[in-house]
Parts: sequence; C-alpha cells; structure tokens
Amino acid sequence: QVQLVESGGGLVQAGGSLRLSCAASGSIFRFNVMGWFRQAPGKQREVVALISTIGSTNYADSVKGRFEISSDNARNRVSLQMNTLEPEDTAVYYCNWKTGSGWNDLKQYWGQGTQVTVSS
Repeated sequence: QVQLVESGGGLVQAGGSLRLSCAASGSIFRFNVMGWFRQAPGKQREVVALISTIGSTNYADSVKGRFEISSDNARNRVSLQMNTLEPEDTAVYYCNWKTGSGWNDLKQYWGQGTQVTVSS
C-alpha cells in the first residue's frame, strides 16, 4: 500500500501561482510514474502532468508552458508548480502514484484531492 498526502491548494487570482506537493509513503518500488490529475465540477477527471522515475514528463496541452512538474525520488515527493493560472484551472487536483517492480507491473494510488480555485 502507498499513502499520499497532498498540500498546497487554495484560492488565487487569475495570473497568480500555486505550488502543489505530494508526499508518498509505504511500499514504493523502483519503477514509478507520478503526477497530477484534476476534476472540475461536472467534468471527467483528466491528466494534468506526469513524471517518471527516469525523468520523462508529459503535460496536458492546456497547461504546457504554464505548469511544471518535478520529483524528488529520494524523498518520494512530486510537486506541481502552476503559473499564470486561469479560471479554467479551477478543479480538485489529485496526486496519482503508480509504482511497481517493472513498467508493466504498476499499481495505482490516489491522494485525497486538494481544491484549487482561480478567481477572475
């Protein structure tokens, strides 16, 4: 089992910045894909940004150039720096952690979610 603790959500004006952090503990293996999803009211949960243990990253088109994901593998932490926030970024943001003994053997875990609200 893996436990995820998120922090950093809140209320910010459009154009502002927030930083989300997620700390993982428990049975974390060598191969990991970590990241953030979000879910706005009435919409499906969508991927925001992902990063792997080897450092490869993937971003949703809507956040490219504004958000940056980073990880501290030694401390089992992943962070999301969100800049130039827009009202459309308002959502509950969920930390997502996939871990396993191989890339084809990853088990997925979710954080409890943290609210990000961007006012216009």
